[in-house]
Amino acid sequence: MNDVVKNTGLFALVGALIIATGFMQSWNSALLILNMGLISAIMALGVNLQWGFAGLFNVGIMGFVALGGLAAVLISIAPEHDAWAAGGFSVIAGLLLGAATIAATIMATKRMPAGRTRTLVVLALLVGGFFLYRAVFDPGVAAVEAVNPANAGFLGGLGLPVLLSWPVGGLLAAGAAWIIGKTALGLRSDYLAIATLGIAEIIIAVLKNEDWLSRGVKNVIGLPRPVPYEVDLQASEGFRSWVEGAYSARLDGLDADARASALADLVITTSSITVKFAYAGLFLFVLLVLMWLVQQALNSPWGRMMRAIRDNEVAAEAMGKDVTGRHLQVFILGSAICGIAGAMMTTLDGQLTPGTYQPLRYTFLIWVMVIVGGSGNNFGAVLGGFLIWFLWVQVEPIGLVVIQTLTAGLADGSALKSHLLESAAHMRLLTMGVILLLVLRFSPRGLIPEK
Repeated sequence: MNDVVKNTGLFALVGALIIATGFMQSWNSALLILNMGLISAIMALGVNLQWGFAGLFNVGIMGFVALGGLAAVLISIAPEHDAWAAGGFSVIAGLLLGAATIAATIMATKRMPAGRTRTLVVLALLVGGFFLYRAVFDPGVAAVEAVNPANAGFLGGLGLPVLLSWPVGGLLAAGAAWIIGKTALGLRSDYLAIATLGIAEIIIAVLKNEDWLSRGVKNVIGLPRPVPYEVDLQASEGFRSWVEGAYSARLDGLDADARASALADLVITTSSITVKFAYAGLFLFVLLVLMWLVQQALNSPWGRMMRAIRDNEVAAEAMGKDVTGRHLQVFILGSAICGIAGAMMTTLDGQLTPGTYQPLRYTFLIWVMVIVGGSGNNFGAVLGGFLIWFLWVQVEPIGLVVIQTLTAGLADGSALKSHLLESAAHMRLLTMGVILLLVLRFSPRGLIPEK
């Protein structure tokens, strides 16, 4: 079997699993898996760009995804005018003072000769700037968070179309990656892992605790949509007429009351499916564009240079390549892709919930996708994104059915039966570990390995 047939068969298998979910469970469930699979594939593509192309070990994916989610709030939510009037400008002024303090400290460090004088000047700038920053920033934050805290208590956003938040999410993630990269990329790879993990936790801590920015753990709900709302479709006469025509065979022969009831149910179900299809179209377009760009990069002289640096940094540096500069470049690009995916996911959810950003879901699982799919192969990363997400969602209900079947012969009060049924929720963790071990044992380079 050649590679084209094998790879096509793997993608067809994943597609068949999603279609089977539609027939056996519901099409809403199948389309939700498809949409999250598309977003997960984009995240895996960003990580593969860093690890597969350059060998950079990024364990802070969660932070870049969260920055994308923050972008969706800052761009799409309407501004809270009362909060701005109460203390918004004090908050901005405080942030500018903090940035100015850091900039002045850096300039003093670079321009003054080393010695006691420079040390005293740097300390004076840091201590004085810190207290000045807090004196301006804290009262503004308190005033903002006191304005209608049950429903607002934050500054809001710009009130722009939510689709603009997707590239902005990439820019926010790219900015964070630049800061991390300038600090850690010149050091050993384990320092990069520590830096990315630490920055990710800091980002989540800021989102959870700075209510003026994104309401913290109170969450931001009701984000605008790039697609119609289900209730608007259900209220549309044109949509109802289309549904009635599409399901005419099922509705024919029913009496008036039964027909009206059946049509109402069909309109509700079809509206939900239509919205999910619309999201799938947007996500698929973004995935295809990014896939084309990344493939072009992979097959370009830049891509060959990145793989040469990954395989032997010493030899590449001896040939005159700027290893640290290229690492910074690819690290920013991969993180930007994760930020775009984070904004897309928050758009799909319609809300920002900082408490849901967990390393297990947004770091470990993405790495499993890349490893299982095939590190260094973009198609493998996309396949891993779909396959692992499908298993992550479906293993728990399937595991419950399997355990119920295996324990059917045990008495209802059996301690063993109760223990096994309660443990069904942990099947997904066991399954991820088993799949990872099997792939590493029998296909150590992934299902679609790098050529």
